[in-house]
Amino acid sequence: MPQEQLMDKVVSLCKRRGFIFQSSDIYGGLSNTWDYGPYGVELKNNVKRAWWKTNVYERNDIFGMDAAILMHPKVWEASGHVKNFFDLKSDCKGCKKRFKAEDIKEATKCPECGGQLTEARPFNLMFKTHQGPVEETGNEIYMRPETAQGMFVNFSNILDARHPKLPFGMAQIGKAFRNEITPGNLTFRTREFEQMEIEYFVKPSEADEKLQEWIDTRWSWYLDLGLRPENLRKRAHAQDELAHYAKACTDIEYSFPFGWSELEGIANRTDFDLKQHTQHSGKDLQYFDDATKERFFPYIIEPSGGVDRSVLAFLVDAYNEEKVKDDTRVVLKFHKDLAPTKVAVLPLLRNRPEIVEVAKSLAADLKKSIITVYDDTGSIGKLYRRQDEVGTLYCITVDVQSLEDKQVTVRDRDSMLQERISLDRIKEYLITKLS
Repeated sequence: MPQEQLMDKVVSLCKRRGFIFQSSDIYGGLSNTWDYGPYGVELKNNVKRAWWKTNVYERNDIFGMDAAILMHPKVWEASGHVKNFFDLKSDCKGCKKRFKAEDIKEATKCPECGGQLTEARPFNLMFKTHQGPVEETGNEIYMRPETAQGMFVNFSNILDARHPKLPFGMAQIGKAFRNEITPGNLTFRTREFEQMEIEYFVKPSEADEKLQEWIDTRWSWYLDLGLRPENLRKRAHAQDELAHYAKACTDIEYSFPFGWSELEGIANRTDFDLKQHTQHSGKDLQYFDDATKERFFPYIIEPSGGVDRSVLAFLVDAYNEEKVKDDTRVVLKFHKDLAPTKVAVLPLLRNRPEIVEVAKSLAADLKKSIITVYDDTGSIGKLYRRQDEVGTLYCITVDVQSLEDKQVTVRDRDSMLQERISLDRIKEYLITKLS
């Protein structure tokens, strides 16, 4: 399938089935902002849950955090964002559109309308707001452009509260905001987005080794959740594209329909951040090593991934079209941990109250331990196709025979094979399949 066509089909499915909607749609929308619908929010939560499980619950050396979005303005001075976090942009004098200088190179004419472009000027990417009820008298503060600084400023708090030994890390999932020009492409790059970040503190002598460990660990996470290996690659940054704080960085990239683009970056931030916050705050953020009796600033390894672009990658990768007899079946083949709905219970005949009663009772019971939906709004063929399109793993059909033999038909999403399972065994059967 042509890549442009694939993107169009994914976007169409997202709206049709309730994954992602244009934000403020009834007012014409707000550019590059998106709302997650009933299936989209479940998929997004499942991505975050899988990340948290792998990086916090299954490890002994990482502590969870949830730092505030609004922080003291000096945080962003210390981090370098006030001075360094900007893009060079040009405005069209005709259509008033704004462009990144790097996207239009040395052009003097607007690529949209042919109008005259202004000279490129620096624009800081941070959103500003005011703290206090009256804007004129309030303090100017920023919406955070990354979640990382919330963990750096809590470094000493974690040392005091948990007394960890190096290496150890902090993990956080949270919103960030960047007032940048975005290229569209659904949720790939937006001004309001969610990050999954780890700040892993190590001895400087071990930084190179730990960087490679985290590159390998994060690479495996995407493969374990079903992304096809041919759609992933690693790309080390050249020296001239490294951030001002980084010694090295490797991106894990995905082959989106619009080209290879970053899913996650894993960087060696050196000791830049802790030194900067020590200097600007007056609080000593050095680590004391009991074994060597030395005080030093740890280096920081940072795996930083985007929730929204990960969701998009999992959607694109899961999209499949299959020929079934004379029909085309669209199915999202999500990994079982990511599928928004695990089970759908469907009555074969919705005009038979006794069948509907059994189906509703079964669905209510399964909901207590498995994410389950009940649907009787179409023929069984249409219901199967609808559940295929949202990636539901198993469909359970209650039919006339179920009233007699107390069995139901379980249909597997990927193979479409069906088998009869007794009602008293169905929950155990599904839990085993989903574990």
